[in-house]
Amino acid sequence: MDAPTPTDPRLDPAVVALVAGLPDRPLRAVTVEEVETFHRDGVVLLRGVLPEEWVEVVRAPVDRVVGSGEAVDMGPMAGVEEDAPAFSGGVDHWRHHPTFAAFATCSPLVDLVAALLGGTSVHLWEDSVLVKEAGSPMPTHFHTDASYFHLTGDRVCTTWVPLDAATPDSGVVRWVRGSHLEDVSYRPNLFVTDEPIPGTEGEVVPDVLGTPELAARLVTFDVEPGDVTVHHARTLHGAPPNHSDRRRRAVSVRYTGDDVRYLHKPGLPGRPGLDRVVDGDPVGEPWCPQVWPRR
Repeated sequence: MDAPTPTDPRLDPAVVALVAGLPDRPLRAVTVEEVETFHRDGVVLLRGVLPEEWVEVVRAPVDRVVGSGEAVDMGPMAGVEEDAPAFSGGVDHWRHHPTFAAFATCSPLVDLVAALLGGTSVHLWEDSVLVKEAGSPMPTHFHTDASYFHLTGDRVCTTWVPLDAATPDSGVVRWVRGSHLEDVSYRPNLFVTDEPIPGTEGEVVPDVLGTPELAARLVTFDVEPGDVTVHHARTLHGAPPNHSDRRRRAVSVRYTGDDVRYLHKPGLPGRPGLDRVVDGDPVGEPWCPQVWPRR
């Protein structure tokens, strides 16, 4: 039986009702300097751009998906002790929860991404929840997001939205500046181990911390709720364990721009609609909603 064609999440009455009470624009515009930084470094910090109302509205849903098991503890893959504080991750919550759908398709994130990517349109690719509990011993191993996507093209980015103040001590992300400009495709790993996903293709991610040239290019930021980091899908990044006594909760949303096309890659898990497209098809509706220009 064919899979059902998805409907536009913005037509969901629950999404409409939620969005009606929330601001739909960033607190400020993206600057020319920030656009230049994104394209040069492959990552930019947008300080104080997301209204607090949007941060607050996703906190409880994040806690619910972690508590329900929709976002799973990656500890067993890392081989840590069973009772160790968790590092939980989940993906595509927007397909099942109105709040995540509203956040990914109607929040000020879409204007920020449109300013950085340029072009004529932006589509939603996926979202994810990433929570490192206080004392979680698991680092996020270095990887590139592009490695996990059945995509080709340059205009692909990831937003990282902190729900708690985060520092290197609590496991905030760090990026290798300029790594998105290098002509190399890396194999995807399992996030909490360097082990590549079986059957995938590309080069193994290098030991970033053990390679002086790469380590010297690392950049990180202390972030507060209301800040947003945006990085290119090919930018190498990872995060240390959470050595602090506070949680590190974040929502990450990934978007595509004009030049992005499907490319089926061996070894990667499937996704809704992937069996309906061929290599070279543009990313778009109905499987990837257009979020900008706004409707």
